[in-house]
This record gives sequence, C-alpha cells and structure tokens, in this order.
Amino acid sequence: MNSPLQASAVPRQWTLDSTDAPPPDSVRHGETGFARAWLGLAVGSLLFAGVLALLLVVARTPPFVYWVRDPLFFKRCLVVHVDLALVVWFYAFLAALHQRIPAHAPRRVPAAAGFALSLAGIGALVAAVGIEGVEPVLSNYVPVLDHPLFLCGLAAFGAGVALSFFDGRLLPWREAEGTDLDLPPAARPGLRAAAIAFLLALATFVGGALGTPSGLPALPRYELAMWGGGHVLQFASSAAMVGAWLHLVERASGVAPVGRRLSAVLFALLVAPLLGAPLLTLAGSDATVARDGFTQLMRWGIFPVVSVFLLLCLRALWRGGGARTAAGVGFLTSAGLCVLGYSLGALIREPNTMVPAHYHASIGAVTASFMAVAYLHLEPLGLRLPAGRLGRWAHWQPALFGVGQTVFAVGFGAAGLAGAARKAYGPEQSIRSLQEWIGLTVMGAGGLVAAAGGILFLTIMAAAFWPRLRGALPGRSACRTKLSANTLFSG
Repeated sequence: MNSPLQASAVPRQWTLDSTDAPPPDSVRHGETGFARAWLGLAVGSLLFAGVLALLLVVARTPPFVYWVRDPLFFKRCLVVHVDLALVVWFYAFLAALHQRIPAHAPRRVPAAAGFALSLAGIGALVAAVGIEGVEPVLSNYVPVLDHPLFLCGLAAFGAGVALSFFDGRLLPWREAEGTDLDLPPAARPGLRAAAIAFLLALATFVGGALGTPSGLPALPRYELAMWGGGHVLQFASSAAMVGAWLHLVERASGVAPVGRRLSAVLFALLVAPLLGAPLLTLAGSDATVARDGFTQLMRWGIFPVVSVFLLLCLRALWRGGGARTAAGVGFLTSAGLCVLGYSLGALIREPNTMVPAHYHASIGAVTASFMAVAYLHLEPLGLRLPAGRLGRWAHWQPALFGVGQTVFAVGFGAAGLAGAARKAYGPEQSIRSLQEWIGLTVMGAGGLVAAAGGILFLTIMAAAFWPRLRGALPGRSACRTKLSANTLFSG
C-alpha cells in the first residue's frame, strides 16, 4: 500500500537561469495548454478578487467615498469578490488539475468550449458590478447579484467547468500511463470524485431553483435555492483538497500514502451519498427534509473519509520524512487548517461568528493545498518559478497564509463563544464584552497575515506566467544555480 517511489520517478531538473531551457518531457506530450489556461484563469480570478477587495477598502476612505453615487456598488463588489475568491478559484483550479490526468486521445472540443464558456461567464459576473441599482444578495455558499446578467454568468461558468470534465478524463479506462511529472495514480480518483461531486452539485442547484417557491423576497429565495448545491460543493472541494494532499505527500516523502485501489474505494465512499442529493430537492427546497438532509449530509459525510486520508498521509510523511520540504509544509498547513475547521464546526451551537470561523478554516485548508500544489505544476506546464528570494519564498508561502488564516479563525471562534453575531459590520456588531473585543481584534490581525500570504502567492504566480515580471522583481541575480518547482518541493 505504501510503496517508495522508484528512482526513475525523480523528476528531471530544469534550470531556471537559462532563457532557452527546454521544457520538461510532459510538456512535449502535449495536452497541457488547457491545464495552463485553467490555472491562469484560477489565479486571475484571485487577482481580480483582490482588486475588488481593494475597492472595498477605498469605499470607506474619504474622499473616494463620494465618487460613487450608487450606494449598492461596493456591496456588489463584495458579492463578486466572494464568488471569484471561492467559487471561481476553487473550481477553475479543479478543472486545471483534472486536465493534468493523462488520458488516451482526450477530446479537445469539450475542453475548449468549456474554457471559453467559463471565461465568458466570469466576464458577465464582473460586468454586473457596474449595473446601477442591482441588489446584492448575501446568501450562504454562493452570494449573488439579483440580475439576469450575473445569474447567466454564474450558470455559464458552472456549465463551462462541467463541460471540461467530458473530454474523456472522467472515465478511468481512458487513463494513460503519463509521465513522472504527472499526477500520482492515487490522486487521480480524487479529482474524478471532485468532478462528479461538482456535477451533482449543479444538478442539485437546478433542483433547488425549481423547488423554491415563487414570490419570495430575494434573500430567502436565493438562500433556499443555493442551500443544497452549496452543501454538495463542499464535497467537491474536499475531494480536490485530498487529491492535492496525496500529490504533496508523495512529492515530499517519496512514499505513496495509499495505493490506487484503496484510494478509489475511499473516494467512492465520499461521493456515494451525494447520488441522492438532487432527489432531496424534489420535496421542495423549503421542506424540512431537504434542509435537515443536506445539513446532516455535510456533517457526517465528509470528515470520516477525509480523516482516513489524513492519517494515511501523516503516516507516509512520518515514514519517508520530508515534513520540512515545501511540499511537506504545504500539506501540513492544509491539514492543520482542516482539523481546526472540523474542531470549530463541532463547537457550533448558535448562529454566531463560530460559523464563519469554521468555514474560513475549512476553505483555508482547501486554498492552502491548492497554493502548494500549484507550484508543482508550473514546470510540467512550461512555466517557471522566479529565481532569487521570491522563488525561495514559495517554500513558506502556504505556511504564511495558513498561520494568518488560523489566527483569523481562532479569533472569530473566540468572539463566537462570547456570542458575537455573524454578518454584522461596523456599529451593527454591538461588541458587548472584552472577549468579543479581543477575539475580533485577533481575527483582524490574522486576516492581515493571511492577506499577505495571498498577495505573495499571486506575486509568485504572476512572475511564473509573465517572464518580463521575473526580471523586474528583486533578487533575480542572487540565484544563478538550478532552481525549479520540482527541486524546491522535493527538498
């Protein structure tokens, strides 16, 4: 089950101090263009989400506050910021990882059409920000703007991601042997499970929308419509996170945490309960059976399987070493946030800030794993880490983000234990105790550290995609030795 990697699995090095260095073997095998495009789309969505976050800061700063007459403009920025930073980032990245599964004669038309459709959908999401008077709806899981352009954009993005899964890689018997720099065999069932969960989430969203009573105000209408599909999406992101763990641990330790067959069985157990998710919406999205059913599905359906994978990954890392490599640090950061998210979720008793503390730790775990594994895919996709200090910072960047996210979640949770209300801002918070004040202050400090880690990730990835930026960043001349994502992440 836990077999060491063979010597032939050690990746060929690719020097970064030469502009005419040949691409690695996996690039010559083709079929990397769509993976690179989806990765660029995922990173670009995070970058634009950061721009919208900056607008939210500017919105509170005189004299800029007087420049925009529409009072809902910045709330619309908040909605699109959340959707780009969570929905688009997560599932565009999943599409990128899915494209890294080696396959026999993959179909290019679904992949190309899916990417184009998702790109158009993101354009519609962003364009909807500027439509004056559109109501922002802060519904759980997927906040929306109550306008056809935004809703069509959201649907187009989801349909594009789904379409990209139908290029043949979703079928295990279409899988090829691949190369040493491709995804490890045990990680591939996880990405297929994530894709299937995503497709079931789309079906559940459709059922939720059709089963929502008409005539409701915007907030309860979208809250009901998004409730079931939002829960199913958590399975998709968890499966993708575990797939990233398997890749990181195998790269860090040289030991496969789990065999291909057992991995497929465990991921099947994770996805199997979702087959009934669309059926829960048949009773109506406002029915008790639907609301309680999805809540119990997420409460009991995710953590058992993920916990088994976590223990297997920790065992492999203990046996093979490599905890201090960049890949090991990335895995441990994500795993720590995952355990924190589960722990905070178990403490939820009332709708206070313990709820966002739980899900910020959980989504932080997914994001940290994606950040760490993104570096592993640069070289196979013909991209390169920047040389010098910036490239070496990639070793600790996921940890910087993870520490900030951990402090953020712990502060939020401490405030929740004191009864701090969720979705309350500014004067609405009504801080009533010293514990609330300390918790929210700690939360803010952690948020700044997590933001710094996110900015560092975007800077490193921008330098990887944009060669001219690599030359403009400091520290390039400081490193003229061989440096690549594979040398860095293999320790």
